[in-house]
Amino acid sequence: MGRIRRGGYTFLWWIGDHPPRHIHVFDKAGRLITRVNLETMLPMDIPKIERRILDLIRELKDEGCL
Repeated sequence: MGRIRRGGYTFLWWIGDHPPRHIHVFDKAGRLITRVNLETMLPMDIPKIERRILDLIRELKDEGCL
């Protein structure tokens, strides 16, 4: 399991979790916002999410964290 806090969000993932490869996104209060498919960069649970969340996930991918 991995967990990173950034930009007011917590990003959580499990190695070996079910496909598709995804990350869970939580707000400051610890409530699940959505899961994001890491291959398509689309939210899995709601139709749209803030662009800032996608930017943060891209940063984490570029840094090799995901």
